[in-house]
Amino acid sequence: MSFIARFLGLVSIAVAPAACGAAGQAADGAAWTPLFNGKDLSGWVLKSKPKDREKAERFWKVDAGTILVDSMDDKNHDYVWLLTEKEYGDFELELRVQGYKDSPGNSGVQVRSRYDDAAGWLDGPQVDLNPPGPWRCGFIYDETRTVKKWLWPDVGGPANAKPEHAPKGWTWKFHDQDGGWNDVRIVCRGTSIKTFINGVAVADYDGAGRLDDADHRKFNVGMRGHIALQLHTGDRLRFRFKETRIRAL
Repeated sequence: MSFIARFLGLVSIAVAPAACGAAGQAADGAAWTPLFNGKDLSGWVLKSKPKDREKAERFWKVDAGTILVDSMDDKNHDYVWLLTEKEYGDFELELRVQGYKDSPGNSGVQVRSRYDDAAGWLDGPQVDLNPPGPWRCGFIYDETRTVKKWLWPDVGGPANAKPEHAPKGWTWKFHDQDGGWNDVRIVCRGTSIKTFINGVAVADYDGAGRLDDADHRKFNVGMRGHIALQLHTGDRLRFRFKETRIRAL
């Protein structure tokens, strides 16, 4: 093969992924579908307790082509969620997120979850996004009301997760640092959930016997359900999401 032919081959390999676009084809042929159109919250629904419904519409909005959650001026609220209207089972999810140094609040991405309007509670596993302690980003917590503990690392209650449980080799960027956006990737296949932050593997969780146990079957979560973005109860939070896309596995 001539040098020119080899060069052109390398160029085509290098540019192929970038040419996919938000609704293009992944390398293995599976279609990517955008979950956010950059203009409005079509395809999403707000979920909260009745007392917070008016606040929910103020907290969650579209701003500068991103999904912005901003409760910095009001911490008197319960959990407020933004859920996809559709349900998903096995999938790969990619999104970019941005946190702020002056924001003390916590967020996360729920997967295979469901909101109980009567109870005012969302059940299912969550990929944590916690800028006040960025080492925790990518950990997996179970919001299921009868569980409420870490799935990965398997250390029990919320306070038991420590910086030493985080992988080495990745960094978290705030809004004023090097573009300010962080890449999040979540892969759910069967009872497995894998998470990646800025290209570095964080959690590799095998939930056999847990995601499909009696607790999760009771609330029909863990294996299939909605994706949701979190505003934690009582939090002052400013956080952004964009370039959110999904493909079935």
